[in-house]
Formats: sequence, structure tokens, C-alpha cells
Amino acid sequence: MKIGIIGAGHIGGNLARRLTAAGHDVSIANSRGPETLGDVASKTGAKPVRASDAARGKDLVIVTIPEKDVTELPKDLFASTDTGTVVVDTGNYYPKRDGKISEIEDGTTESRWVSVQLGRPVVKAFNTIYAHNIVDRPRPKGDEKRLALPVAGDDAHAKRVVMQVIDEIGFDSVDAGGLDDSWRQQPGTPVYGAELDASGVQRALADAKHARPKEFRAYRSGGASPRRGAARASGYSDLSAVSGSVRIARRAGRRPTDSDPRRAIRTSHLRVPGRYAMDMARPN
Repeated sequence: MKIGIIGAGHIGGNLARRLTAAGHDVSIANSRGPETLGDVASKTGAKPVRASDAARGKDLVIVTIPEKDVTELPKDLFASTDTGTVVVDTGNYYPKRDGKISEIEDGTTESRWVSVQLGRPVVKAFNTIYAHNIVDRPRPKGDEKRLALPVAGDDAHAKRVVMQVIDEIGFDSVDAGGLDDSWRQQPGTPVYGAELDASGVQRALADAKHARPKEFRAYRSGGASPRRGAARASGYSDLSAVSGSVRIARRAGRRPTDSDPRRAIRTSHLRVPGRYAMDMARPN
């Protein structure tokens, strides 16, 4: 397949590596232009392109950037994209990174919000897996240690395409329902960041509680925490570095992650979930 990846962080880069290894024709884009992607290209085999080219003439497009950067994408990004092109959203909403997104705070699922911004149907996938596991944990079909990923979306055919790709790169998948059911795989749910097989993912989805955990909600005052850990980096392929980010994350009782703006560049040795294209390293 011809696959375009928009976002060249941990998730985007590792997906590019695995997808090219599986024989796909992969193009990758970031916010700064293809001339900045030489290192990514040499490591993954993907072709550096502009975002518009990553979306044009593709069978599958993977959008793997922070929620806050989705609205910065060109408004006509998918204008010339075939209606049959499958679009995947790997993102997660982190108020401390993304600022307050009222629609999500009011109950719209994250990927439904992304779909509206893009003007395209999307499939939610790869948002629960740590970036390093994309390259470290592939297993052959039938292996008892094979991890599984939830896949949510309204189009059955689009989900089948995504699940086939997931299988090709070494993971099982579980149909998590429609896009409005994708809250079951959002941050703070049992499946988020968990390393589970297919039956474990099914149980985790069933055990999810609809209420959004308070640690993944914006401050009542109407926005994300003032400056503390609030990444202001621009560009959807840069890794945010915030002074004191690791200390703040540890005080909060959790690991800094890839898709978390509080993850400092110097923490790249940590085995955190990943999809920071710039999304997170921990499940995007």
C-alpha cells in the first residue's frame, strides 16, 4: 500500500520503520519540511515529503501529532485525497500539553473531534501503545506473547484495512466499536498503555468507565495548568522540552511520556509509551 504519515516523532518514526519493513511504500511529513527529515528517512526508509504530499494519492494516511496541532494542519490537506483513503488518528488529548479543548471536555470523543477538524472520517488506533513497543514487541501470529491493539471507527472496511496493517507489523487487533465508543481507549482507561493480548484488551475495554479521569481533564478555571509542563512548542514533529518536566511528572506520580509535553529530551532513554510525533511516547 501507499501510506502517508503526518508526524515524525516516536510513534510516526517507529511506524514508518515497521511499515517499510513490511513492504509498504511509506512517505513521512513534519511541520518543518522534508529537508529536515534526512535522519528519519535514513533510519526508516520512508520518503520525506510535505504534509500535502503525505495525504495525496495514498491508500492509508496516519495522523500522529498532538491534538493541539491538528487545527494547525492545512485546511485543504485532504481536498485532493480520494474518498476511499483510510485516515488513522493515533492521538490523545492531554490538557497540560494541548490546552483546553471544550468539545472533548464536554464529552466528545477525542477522535471524533479530530475527525471534525480534518473533515474526514478517521479510525482510532495506535494511541494505546508505547512507541518503543512498535519496534520491540512485534510477534508472529499465534505467538502467546503477541500484543493487541484496540481499533475504533465507524467504517467497517476502513477498520479492516487498519487491522490488516496492524497484523502485518506484528500485533493483533480488537474491534473496539464505533468512533463514539473510542472513549474506552482514551487516556486513563484500563487499556491505555497496557501491554495485553487480545482477550486482555477485550476485558480492559469492557471495564472502562466513561467518566474522564481528573488527571486528564483541564483545570476548572478554563484551561491547562498555567505554564507548568504546558508545552508551547510549535510544529508537529518536534519533541517538546520543558524545564523541570521530569520533576513535575514524577511529583504527579507518573512517568514522563513521549506524547506528554512534560517529557524532557534528556529522558529519551526511558521506556515510555510512545507516539510523540509530537504526540506521545506513551500511547500518543
